[in-house]
Amino acid sequence: MSFSMNAPAQGVAPGPESYTSLAKPLVLVVEDEAAIATMLRYNLEKSGFRVDEAADGQEAITRIAEAQPDLVLLDWMLPVMSGIEVCRQIRRRPATRELPVIMVTARTEDQDAVRGLNTGADDYITKPFNMDALLARIRALLRRSNNVPSKGRLSFHDIDMDLTSHRVQRNGRAVHLGPTEFRLLEFFLQHPRRVFAREELLDAVWGPDIHVEPRTVDVHIRRLRKSINQGDELDVVRTVRAAGYALDTELL
Repeated sequence: MSFSMNAPAQGVAPGPESYTSLAKPLVLVVEDEAAIATMLRYNLEKSGFRVDEAADGQEAITRIAEAQPDLVLLDWMLPVMSGIEVCRQIRRRPATRELPVIMVTARTEDQDAVRGLNTGADDYITKPFNMDALLARIRALLRRSNNVPSKGRLSFHDIDMDLTSHRVQRNGRAVHLGPTEFRLLEFFLQHPRRVFAREELLDAVWGPDIHVEPRTVDVHIRRLRKSINQGDELDVVRTVRAAGYALDTELL
């Protein structure tokens, strides 16, 4: 089913997740085109989500402060404050640092997509988009941000992950990760010293049914490295040329 610029799409069936009225995830739609915002609200509500809206970047920051959503669907081109700047501010603030963000953009150049991811977005989708694909990405990102085992710890070298509190430390200092970087590190910690191709990481972290470009893995690897490495600490996320990535203390 394809995206419509003029009217709400019809016949979107709720996804496999079932939410009670109190537990429905709240999605903040940040979009300045009224027709698109209406279409997104219609389809999201039909699929079991609550929806809040903001028509410009500054209003988005205010809405997030008033009632923090479970996910932000953020248009790149916005009045008052761009989506890129909104994303930067979300990532700067401790209370929203791990808030899932999907960037929606009409830009199709690779460098623009990478720029959005480097700013802190967890995923991006280009206009015009397939509504079913967008819903799948929203559900996958919410699963990644909420899929925390009830107990247990994972450790490697000087990195410790507490799965109960959803916290990561390195050498005793707190490491702040977004939901995708957390799942990426969790997967590496579960399989230390093993080399994974980009396609394997996409299947394991993003899910086999979600179409994401392999370059997205590279962007999130860079973000993970930036978060876990400080000063002269050993970079334990190894790049294996023509193969992929591994969590290892030895040069590969």
